[in-house]
Amino acid sequence: MIKKRNARSAFKVTFGTISISDRSKRLIKDILDSNRVSGGKYVREFEKRFAGLIGVKEAVALSSGTDADALALAVLYDLGAERNDDIIVPALSFVATGNSVLQAGFNPVFVDIDRGTLNIDPLKIEKAITGKTRAIMPVHLMGKPAAMDEINKIAKRHKLFVIEDAAEAHGAKYKGRKIGTLGDMAAFSLYVAHIITTIEGGVVVTNNARFAGILRSLRSHGRACKCERCVLNVSSGYCPKRFKGAAKDDIRFVFERIGYSSKMNELEAAVGLGNIDEYGKIVEARRANLKYLMKEFRKFRPYLLSIDEESYERIGPHAFPVIVQENAGFGRNEIVGYLEASGIETRTLFSSMPTQCAGFEYLGYKEGDFPNAEYIGNNGFHVGVHQDLTKRHLDHFLGRIAEFLDKKSGR
Repeated sequence: MIKKRNARSAFKVTFGTISISDRSKRLIKDILDSNRVSGGKYVREFEKRFAGLIGVKEAVALSSGTDADALALAVLYDLGAERNDDIIVPALSFVATGNSVLQAGFNPVFVDIDRGTLNIDPLKIEKAITGKTRAIMPVHLMGKPAAMDEINKIAKRHKLFVIEDAAEAHGAKYKGRKIGTLGDMAAFSLYVAHIITTIEGGVVVTNNARFAGILRSLRSHGRACKCERCVLNVSSGYCPKRFKGAAKDDIRFVFERIGYSSKMNELEAAVGLGNIDEYGKIVEARRANLKYLMKEFRKFRPYLLSIDEESYERIGPHAFPVIVQENAGFGRNEIVGYLEASGIETRTLFSSMPTQCAGFEYLGYKEGDFPNAEYIGNNGFHVGVHQDLTKRHLDHFLGRIAEFLDKKSGR
């Protein structure tokens, strides 16, 4: 048995990959040779192309997906929000969702999820709304769209903003509309595991020019200068606005709001531009892998479940989630150990932030408050569907699942 397991482990099914195109490599060399490496013309090109890809007017590039969440929320201060106001988020997500709310100076109010979708349960949102609530931030977990029609109706009824956490939802659609166009703003992660990556990075998209201007200020310490294209950064040219501050102050050193240091640099943008060049090919390959796994995985019910794609949606092919079911006869750690020993990389399917992440203990939630999120936190994991995986990789994963279940059932 040990020899067989070791032999199988020589064949690796990696969780993630990264595409750095030949164009990106040429751009990186040109950028390094120019000595203009901080945010400039390539960051702006990336922003324009990302906005076009999503189908929005504005995109503001940032240093991480977490910063994208936090800065989108921080825009709300210009719109009347106050420190320690409430933001509604799902209990289940990567911890960055909850962290970003705190980093922005707000209070996260958690709502349990629907186990079938892994997303916030819209039927439970209104009970969490108070006079201090300012926004709902749904997460499209594993690229599966949240119930945006219901969420937007609730937000409109209570005069709340909607900020999509679309970190994992590149390429996703909901009722014919692209994820990222369904709220007031949307935050995407550009981390190395995502479809479009800048290695580290994030981006906020919106159709609201005022929001975009505030975001450009926020990412640079709250500066008063927030032009869409900064002539100083791009070419060191003359800026007619530079000394238009009060008493003719240099607006680069006038700070209108509490801000962050969250800028993207030119090298990161170069990697991202190469990914946008190859976006269609990458999404197509990932979608094919995801759809194959969703179809083939149905034979493992009732022991293991995954998500399904409804007729009105298109799941963004970020990864493939697996949930060990009640009465399966084994736990997550057992099957994950078997897969890892077989060369298949896995990741846990996140946690119930308020009850399974120690950093949120001070909020006073207790185990059992979010039973669906907690169940996924204890029983869920996910594997990659990235563009470097072939049918052979997927069949290796499916074969090891079948083998594990056969051993557990004694067949």
